[in-house]
Amino acid sequence: MSAPPRSDQEKLSQISVKGIALVENVKNTKTTFNRHLHYTLVKDRNVATARDYYYALAHTVKDNLVSRWIRTQQHYYDTDPKRVYYLSLEFLMGRTLTNTMVNLGIQSTCDEALYQLGLYIEELQEIEDDAGLGNGGLGRLAACFLDSMASLGMASYGYGLRYEYGIFAQKIQNCEQVEEPDDWLRFGNPWEKARPEFMIPINFYGRVEKTNGVSKWVDTQKKFNRERYCREITKDDNGGFDNEEKLGQKMTMN
Repeated sequence: MSAPPRSDQEKLSQISVKGIALVENVKNTKTTFNRHLHYTLVKDRNVATARDYYYALAHTVKDNLVSRWIRTQQHYYDTDPKRVYYLSLEFLMGRTLTNTMVNLGIQSTCDEALYQLGLYIEELQEIEDDAGLGNGGLGRLAACFLDSMASLGMASYGYGLRYEYGIFAQKIQNCEQVEEPDDWLRFGNPWEKARPEFMIPINFYGRVEKTNGVSKWVDTQKKFNRERYCREITKDDNGGFDNEEKLGQKMTMN
């Protein structure tokens, strides 16, 4: 995110018609938000929590991606381009909601729609947990590669592990650092789409057996993991970009 304006001139430069959401777009966003709150989350205003409102907003924003996901895949099937598959043990992607709204150019629309509903977008953005898929430089570098490939419009995918727990969550107790598992999935993840029809066999343990100079991995414990389409990065309407190419990230879950 860009730094907040500091000088009075920079603040005044924000007063622009470019940041004003269209009335029709705001109306549609409010309708979609209400539909997800009632029919996806099965809640109403009497029992909905702030987290429920965040999930309704996340599903509303994700709706803007679905048609683009499908068009991108159709384009790939029609043109059969060379694809890049990036494998990494970590992907430090950060929070998805704000990044997606900015990339799609709908942040002002969502902000105005929530304001008219009596909600504040900043409060809902703070509810989202960071994806527990990385812990440092390696994960951040992998995320930068995905962003770069999306900006270049490359047919690319990131493959990694969907950790049930993040690396760790840090707390300070009695002036000492205490580490505990980061249960980032305790409330679910609205940005992923499970693909239970695609099961991936993964072997654990076992031993290596050599026969006639050929090594084989035997006596393993096989586990079938489901594939999940975790998130998608788009460069549409971001910083002057004009491109329908998308970048997918797929995770295997435990």
